[in-house]
This record gives sequence, structure tokens and C-alpha cells, in this order.
Amino acid sequence: MRRTNSFDVVPQSEQDEAVLRRLLDASASLWNQLTYERRQHFFAGESVWDSEHYYDEYVDVLGSATTQQITRVNDAAWRSFFETVEKADQEVSPPGYWGNQADGRDLRTYIRNDAYTISWGERSRLEVPIGSQLKDEYGFGRAERLRVVVRGEPHWQGDQGRLHLTYDDVDETYRAHQPVTVSDEGQATPTGSDVAALDIGANVLVACTTTAGDQYCYSGQEPFRQFRETTERIADAKAKLPGDQNTSKRIQRLYRKRSRRRDHAVNALLRDLVERLYDDGVETIYYGDLTGVLGEYWSVKANLKARTFWAHRQCLDQLTNVCEEYGIEVAATSEAWTSQTCPECGEREQTRRHRETLTCPCGFEGHADLVASRTLLEQSTNTAVRPTARPVRFQWDDHQWYPVDGDAVASNE
Repeated sequence: MRRTNSFDVVPQSEQDEAVLRRLLDASASLWNQLTYERRQHFFAGESVWDSEHYYDEYVDVLGSATTQQITRVNDAAWRSFFETVEKADQEVSPPGYWGNQADGRDLRTYIRNDAYTISWGERSRLEVPIGSQLKDEYGFGRAERLRVVVRGEPHWQGDQGRLHLTYDDVDETYRAHQPVTVSDEGQATPTGSDVAALDIGANVLVACTTTAGDQYCYSGQEPFRQFRETTERIADAKAKLPGDQNTSKRIQRLYRKRSRRRDHAVNALLRDLVERLYDDGVETIYYGDLTGVLGEYWSVKANLKARTFWAHRQCLDQLTNVCEEYGIEVAATSEAWTSQTCPECGEREQTRRHRETLTCPCGFEGHADLVASRTLLEQSTNTAVRPTARPVRFQWDDHQWYPVDGDAVASNE
């Protein structure tokens, strides 16, 4: 399994910070020069792969290993671009720049997996290589590396991958992202053979039904209220900007706060749900495939939910990651008609949905998203499912998901 440790990087002196900034800025400069030349060659119909002449220009600042690593990451970005062009039926943009010199480059770099070391302990340290020019300018020994303090704890243990160092100019913080390959030994395995299906959305973030008849419903009411509140603050801040200014650090902080609060709620939801399903003996989870389903909606509020608040792809990626920890399989299945199909008689043309409630002429009335998850499950397993108990409904309190009475999970339309 591939996982990522993230932690803050803290230079302990002005000199160390100056060296770190030079390292990241030179890396961004190398990336931008490579990208510019390759884009020029690409648009001229020429090969993009002749770029070795930049090595000598940057090796004295970055060092040999980092210069090669930046070039390899750029190579990989272009290979991925060409592979996507071959598969995609729409226009795809070639790799872009890490900012620019006039407006400020995005400060970042990649350090090869065998070129850095992290020592964890009471005063955790990160050591990274620098080039001979920086060593001479700042009085480093020939074999010495830049050493900085790191704050945080490694959540994952395993073989380390290349280190990604960045500078967040909004929070004014250096950060490191360390991919690790985690051994499958000792990985959890499902305790049963039940199956679950998820209907993933914005009003109800996740509705779940299992073949054992258990149902779970996680309301999006509070996370979306927080998201919309921050969106309004962003709009107010933008309205106060001078006419020649598009953004500010305050606005960027608000965007970041908005995304982080949403992601925190969704990530906590998925971990809570998967742990419950693991304890229930679920070994496979199906989710609704929304390819070609998302469109424009009639209200600004509905569009904000569907197009901005609801990070569907990100949610599925996180679901896959968490399920991998518990040995649970994840698979997509068609979502067509699932929230309009009556689970009692199979009618879908004459059913009616009002907010969260689905009604059918046969007399059935139920929660539309839970109905959708039940229908997904029955279609995926070819087995009729009868819920055995009242659904467990959850609300978000900004820290954790907690069960509430059924009537407490109201529609947020």
C-alpha cells in the first residue's frame, strides 16, 4: 500500500531558511525552464525530450540528485500528458508552470528517496542535500547537508519514497509530504462476507445499506452550512478588494479553511463508516458510478453543493484508501434510476421525490437516499434486501460524527 506522511518543516535560523528558500526557488526555476522549452517544442510539433543541457546550470545549487529528480518528475508529467491525450476524447492541457518569477514562483522541490533522512524523536530532524555553491556561500562542510526541524508524527511506517517539500505562502509554513510503501503483512481482513452499497451525495453525504439489513445515513447539513458560510465571507472579502486586485492572503486563507473543514468532515465520515462496516463483517462495498450524471442545477445553492462543495472524486479516492487498510474491496456500479425506483414494487416512472422522501403509488414512502443505496445493493448482489432495524443517522459536530434520532437529520434544501 502507498500512504503519505505529512509534517511541518521548521528552519532553526535565518541562514537555514535562506538556504531552504534558495533550494525550493531553484527547483521551481528548473521546472519552469524545462516546461517552457518542452511546451515550445510540443506546439511546434517537435520532440520534447532533449533537455539534458539544464543539468550543468542547476547542479551547483540543487546538487546532482535533486537536479535529476526534478527532471524525472517533469519527464513523468509529460509522459502522463501524452498517455492522457491518447485515451481522452477531449482537449488536454500540457504540464504547466510553478508560478513565475514576476509574480512569485511556487516554492517546491522533490528529493530522491535515498538522498534524505528523517530522524524521529524528541527533536525530529530532516536532512536534505544541497549543491556546492550553496555550501560555499553559507559555510557548509563538503559532506554536510541542510538540517531542519520537523513537527509531526509519522502515521505510516514503510519504505520511503521521494520527498515533496513545499512552501505555503498563505500560512507561511514549509511542509513535507513523504510517500511510504506499507507492508501488507498484518493488514486487517474482513471478518464476514456481507456486502454494502453507498449512495454518495451532497444533502446526505453517504447513505449505506448492507446485506445484513443495517442502514447508515450521514447528513451533509452541518458541513454544507459551514461551507456556505465561508463562501459568503469570501464573497464579502472579494467585494472589498481594490479594482486592480483579484485576491488577497485573507481570501486565500478562507478558501483553504473552507476546503479543509469539508475534507475533515468527509475523511472522518469515511473512517467512521468503514470501521462500522468492518465490525459488521462487510467484505465488499459498492458505490454509485456518476459518470455523465452531474449537470447544472436550477438554483445557485444547488450548484454550489453539486459543483463546489461536493468533491465526489476526492471522496471516492479516500474511501478506497481507508477500505484498503481494512482489506475491504471497493467497486463501482451504475446509479441510474436508483433514487427513483420503488423497492417494494419496482415502479420508477410514477414515483415522486420531495426533498429527502420518495413516495410510490403503491403506498411505499421512504428516505430517497437510503432507498438508492438499497437498490444499488440489490442490483449488485441480485439479492432482495430487507432492512432489519431503523436506520442509524449521524450528524457532524465539527469534530466527530454522532448518532441522532431519525427526525434530527433534516433536509438542507
